[in-house]
Amino acid sequence: MKAGGAVEGLRLSVLDQSPVAEGSTPGQALQNSIELARLVDGLGYRRFWMSEHHAMDTLACTAPEVMLARIGAETKRIRIGSGGIMLPHYTSLKVAECFRMLHALYPDRVDLGIGRAPGGGPIEALALKRERKTQMLDDFPEQVSELLAFLGHTFPADHPFAGIRVSPEMPGGPDVWMLGSSMWSSAAAVEFGLPYSFAHFFSGFQTRAAIETYLRNFRPSEYRSGPEASVAVGVICAETQEEAEFLSSSVRLLQRRIRQNDRRPVASPEDALRELRQSGAVPMEEGEWPRYFVGTPALVKEQLEQMTEALGIGELIVNTIVWDQAKRLRSYELLAGAFGLSGL
Repeated sequence: MKAGGAVEGLRLSVLDQSPVAEGSTPGQALQNSIELARLVDGLGYRRFWMSEHHAMDTLACTAPEVMLARIGAETKRIRIGSGGIMLPHYTSLKVAECFRMLHALYPDRVDLGIGRAPGGGPIEALALKRERKTQMLDDFPEQVSELLAFLGHTFPADHPFAGIRVSPEMPGGPDVWMLGSSMWSSAAAVEFGLPYSFAHFFSGFQTRAAIETYLRNFRPSEYRSGPEASVAVGVICAETQEEAEFLSSSVRLLQRRIRQNDRRPVASPEDALRELRQSGAVPMEEGEWPRYFVGTPALVKEQLEQMTEALGIGELIVNTIVWDQAKRLRSYELLAGAFGLSGL
C-alpha cells in the first residue's frame, strides 16, 4: 500500500465518543453506545473503538476499558478497542493488565489504541495525577516501550520488571495501535513499528502529511510486516442532503463550543441553528478535506473513496455525532448500505 494508490475493499470501522444529547443523561449516552455497537456488529463494520474523555458534559465515556468489557459481551464478531487510552494518565502495567483481561475475555478481538493527549483540560490532567508535587513527565516514548515489553514479555533479563507476568496470561494479546492528530504521532508509529490511526475528525490540517510520512518511512517490525494506517473521519448520512445538513448543525455548534471551552451536551438541530445564527458564521476549516462528511450515502461514499485513494489507505474509522440516537443509527446503516457491507 502506498500513498496515492487506489484502495480496493475499503473497510469501515466506528469510533464512538458516547455523546450526551441535551435533554438526556450520560447514562443514556452509554446505553446508546451499546446499542450502536450491536448494530454495527451486525452491519459488518470492522472495529468498534471507544474514546476516553474526562470531566465533560458533552462526552460520557471516561473509561473505555469498562465499556469494552460490556460491549464485547453484547457483540459477536466486531473487534473492540480503545480510541484511545490516554497513556500519560496511567502506569503501563495497569494498562497492560486491563487489556490482557479484555483479550482473555474476547480473544483475538481486542485493539489497544494509545495516545498522549490529556482527554480533557489541564486541571483534569492534574487531578488524574497520583503525584502532584512535580510536573508531569513527557516520557510517552518510554511508557510505550514499557507497555509493549509488558505485553510481549520482552524486558531484558536484567531488567527489574523482567520477572513480572501480566495476568491473565493467554496466548496472543491485544493489537496495539498508535493514535494521534499530529506529525509527532506519525513519527512515533514509525519508531515503534505500530499500525497508525490519524484523528482527522479532530484536526484535518496535517492528515496527508502524517499518513504519507508514516507509509513512506515505515520499517517492518515484530508488530507489522508492513504499514497499516487508517483515518478517523466525521460522517453524517441521511436520505436527503437537506436532512443531513440539518442534522449536522448540532456537530457544527459543538465544534464551535469546544473552541470556546464550552462543554455542554449536544444541542438539538433546531437549537443549534438558532445559536449558530446568533453567533455568526463558523470559521472555515483548515485542511484538504472536511473533518465531517455530510450528505446522502452516495455523495459521502464518493467523497470518502476520493480521500482514501488519495491517501492510499484501506480503512476509515467513522465518528458520527447527532442529537437524535435514531438518526445516528440510521446514518451508520445508510453508510454500510452504500459500501455494501455484510455482517455475514
